[in-house]
Amino acid sequence: MVCYASFRASYLAFCSDPQKFHARMTAPHSSNVTPDQLRQWDNDHVWHPFTPMSAWIDEYAPIIVRGEGFDLIDTDGRRYLDGISSLWCNVHGHAVPVIDDAVSKQLQRVAHTTLLGLASEPSIRLARALVERAPAGLTKVFYSDSGATSVEVALKMAYQYHRQKPEGAEDRDTFLCVGNAYHGDTLGTVSVGGIDLFHRCYKHLLFATLTTPSPVATRAPAGHTKDSWLASCFDEVARLTRENQSRIAGVVMEPIVQGAAGILVHTPGFLRHVRQLCTEFDIPLIADEVAVGFGRTGTMFACDQEGVSPDFLCLAKGLTGGYLPLAATLTTERIYSAFLGQPTEGRTFFHGHTYTGNALGCAAGLASLQLFDDNHVLENVKATSTRIAERLAVLRNHPHVGEVRQKGLMIGIELVQDCDGLIPYDAKLRLGHQVTLAARKRGVILRPLGDVIVLMPAPAMPVELIDRLCDVAIESIEEATRI
Repeated sequence: MVCYASFRASYLAFCSDPQKFHARMTAPHSSNVTPDQLRQWDNDHVWHPFTPMSAWIDEYAPIIVRGEGFDLIDTDGRRYLDGISSLWCNVHGHAVPVIDDAVSKQLQRVAHTTLLGLASEPSIRLARALVERAPAGLTKVFYSDSGATSVEVALKMAYQYHRQKPEGAEDRDTFLCVGNAYHGDTLGTVSVGGIDLFHRCYKHLLFATLTTPSPVATRAPAGHTKDSWLASCFDEVARLTRENQSRIAGVVMEPIVQGAAGILVHTPGFLRHVRQLCTEFDIPLIADEVAVGFGRTGTMFACDQEGVSPDFLCLAKGLTGGYLPLAATLTTERIYSAFLGQPTEGRTFFHGHTYTGNALGCAAGLASLQLFDDNHVLENVKATSTRIAERLAVLRNHPHVGEVRQKGLMIGIELVQDCDGLIPYDAKLRLGHQVTLAARKRGVILRPLGDVIVLMPAPAMPVELIDRLCDVAIESIEEATRI
């Protein structure tokens, strides 16, 4: 039995004011904590991602306490339509009984066990389900915990693969990326990224890469027509690949749509073109489908739209229906075989995460995949994406809308000061942010990427809610551009 005096001495050593300490530790769990108290604690302690914190304090952002269907509900009981799928990850809505039940049942069994030295039933079942739905040839599943880590895993695997492949080791040491790319916030994924605002601060920490232009023609460089610019993009990726084939460890790209760049929709055929180049020069293709996977573009995976099977498929966000953090990197038998050998040979992939293959996340993922089939979610995406295109057509002639970009349920509305010359607004106006504030007043959550307004409804969202989402987006753009 522990001596009380000894316990008290240790307690006092930890905290000079035990009563105050106890009050602080127990207060957050008290039912009488007011919304104002929560807001003050948020301002005092929480550092929000991608957020100018000096401006945050004055904005009185909603504090979400509950989700119901496709709505989020704050401390004041106000409801908000989740127009961005909780940062592009929610698939079937919030508080979905089937997923709730799956997670609850798994919780009653075991919440988490390591995959280092052990296997687990949920991770095995989910791996099988993913392989059955993935593009052909992807048979191996490596779990991690976020979109960035799924890409980081692919980068490290590709790099190590070339040094161990059975047909002869090669010292390939660089990656070919697409301009304006975003693959996450780890140093490896930032190295293969290309958004200056996000990445320039860390440039001296990053490894060198090759970059090919993004095949979009919103603003073709001087001296190019739209067609000539796109042809140039196709030619440039071919040139870089041919001239550097012995150095390139992999080509990494977001297939079809670049999300964080402002919903940049690639010219059809570019993904297939890159796949052909990678096959010709024996370069692994890394497809980052963290944002575009699980129905966002209209097919289960974006690669499906051009009949492409990558060598690595990186998944996260919608993998669990937006419930829990879980990621997966799928690869081929050929890649996997390079890591086989006796333990003493050092061919092992020395990479892992504590919560790799978390049982609760895997249970949610299995339930989410079943709902895709049971509720015909991909058919719903076709219907709702068509409705969005119809409803947002009115913005194509708006004096302050430079372009409406859409692929499936990924929509970017680019705001400009002058539509004719595509002259941007002064960044100090934060016009995109003003649109989201106007939408929030109307009970809808949107997200800006600079002055690009992103709509990303859940793939299972019904058409009637799509109408409301579009109505509010249009009204909010009208209000914010009336300056």
